[in-house]
Amino acid sequence: MSILLAAEGDGFVSPGPSDFVYPGILGSFVTKPILIIVLGTLAVGVFYYLAARRAAVVPDKMQFAGESLYGFVRNDIALDAIGHEGMKFVPYLATLFSFIAVLNLSGIIPFLQFPATSSIAIPLFLAVVSWVIFLYQGIKRQGFVKYFKDMMFPPGIPWPVYILLAPIEFFSTVIVRPLTLTLRLTFNMFAGHLVLLLFILGGEYLLVHYGGIVGIAAGSVSLLGSIVLTFFEGFVQILQAYVFTLLSALYIGGALADEH
Repeated sequence: MSILLAAEGDGFVSPGPSDFVYPGILGSFVTKPILIIVLGTLAVGVFYYLAARRAAVVPDKMQFAGESLYGFVRNDIALDAIGHEGMKFVPYLATLFSFIAVLNLSGIIPFLQFPATSSIAIPLFLAVVSWVIFLYQGIKRQGFVKYFKDMMFPPGIPWPVYILLAPIEFFSTVIVRPLTLTLRLTFNMFAGHLVLLLFILGGEYLLVHYGGIVGIAAGSVSLLGSIVLTFFEGFVQILQAYVFTLLSALYIGGALADEH
């Protein structure tokens, strides 16, 4: 497909970072990503409200869905990563997972078709929230001095090694963790959406503008491939929400451990 598009010279404009920049809808503040965040927040809130509104011993479909999602985060993320103390973090982790999943899936939802988490500010904000929580929990549990002392100077290591180890441990825990949370989610959503755009727009261009048997065949394959990629992207979007939430839980669990 790329060879055919290249043969047309400047006829086809490949999607790029400019496709992730949207003008304001209502003034300069309300943009499409902001609108998706608002809709996603409402969707998560309404979902859990409806799931818990009429809780019964025999759950209806909405209650069953809410309990299943909440139970998954509780059992497979919070308790596995943090331990018995993870129960008090389940509300945060369940909300985090649901919110990220909705914002990710907005990239394949008709009419929205943009993953809000491909804008770096959103994953960065969520990463900072998790960062604040695990640092606060570690300092609260061990005290400010002991928390950073145990982090930077683990016992049983020759003291000259601390000259190199201490700044590395501080940098990896305090600086790298929120950055890796942010960049992993942002780049996955950015790259996935960019590939989908290329297949869809490229297929449309080949069918409509390139023409001929070769253009129709290649365009059809491209559009059919975009359908397969859409399902794959949906899987990746859920997976990235899980990875972000799991790593947040692991960081919290490490901060609560006596030695981390």
